[in-house]
Amino acid sequence: MSDYIRQPQQIEKNSFDIISRIISESYPDFHFADEEQEAVIKRVIHTTADFDWLHLLYFSPDVFQLIRNGILRGCTLYTDTTMALSGINKTRLAQYGSKCRCYVSDCRTIHMAKAQQITRSMAAVDLALQEPGEKIFIFGNAPTALFRLMEHQIAPIAVVGVPVGFVGAEESKNALIHSGISCIAAKGRKGGSNIAAAIINAILYRMPEVNYE
Repeated sequence: MSDYIRQPQQIEKNSFDIISRIISESYPDFHFADEEQEAVIKRVIHTTADFDWLHLLYFSPDVFQLIRNGILRGCTLYTDTTMALSGINKTRLAQYGSKCRCYVSDCRTIHMAKAQQITRSMAAVDLALQEPGEKIFIFGNAPTALFRLMEHQIAPIAVVGVPVGFVGAEESKNALIHSGISCIAAKGRKGGSNIAAAIINAILYRMPEVNYE
């Protein structure tokens, strides 16, 4: 068997070096708006090996500062899937006093969804909104959850809205972009729980480098 890299940090470093080189060679006219967007977009590309993400993400003004400050204040992140929950670096999140939850399989969610004839993702949003404290919502899979949040007309700190799919996904993200809610959103049909987690992780990994003053 041929030799291969076994050290995870080296694998990641080499991957990001390759991503940077491909962008420079294949997309010479592309320019990142700032270092924060660059970090997020490159990590999403690293997660997907899809360079379409150079053009698919929307960032509302000051969204990075809002998310960082919310995490520093000890907010709660709510995901629409256990996959997104699993992918977020909760150890790093806890270092700043914040936590991450997913209620899609909670028995209260299941009861609410059955009683109201709605999706569990919608009921999970309702349940999360009943809890006190500041909130960031992370949607990677369920357009119904994103629509439900906007129906409540309650603005969280921010929303990461990247549901994937063909039924309601693009529409829900377009609605988010035009809602006035601070957000990072994906345009079009692409997205996913892995994308949602990658976005949050990119922000978390940069937090030690950012001057908050």
